[in-house]
Amino acid sequence: MMHRMRAEYADGGASAAVRLWHMVRGGGSVAMCGRELDARAPAREAVDWGRTPELCCHTCGAYLLREAPWLADEHRPGPPGEQPETAWPSG
Repeated sequence: MMHRMRAEYADGGASAAVRLWHMVRGGGSVAMCGRELDARAPAREAVDWGRTPELCCHTCGAYLLREAPWLADEHRPGPPGEQPETAWPSG
């Protein structure tokens, strides 16, 4: 399933700044936490989660991890196929 980030505006609507980022399924406008968002609000790729100056919705993040878990083996240092067989190095 494809996920995207969608902005929640601060008080003042579209003319205001982004207050919080939520996660939506597909191109929808209902956040995973259940909040209705403006379908015209800015959207970003899911990989930007946690990389914005604005906060991200904690509840949406929890639901996202249930649907698209973060797998440590995909994030080990080094080129694919050359990752260490053991746990992370210590020290």
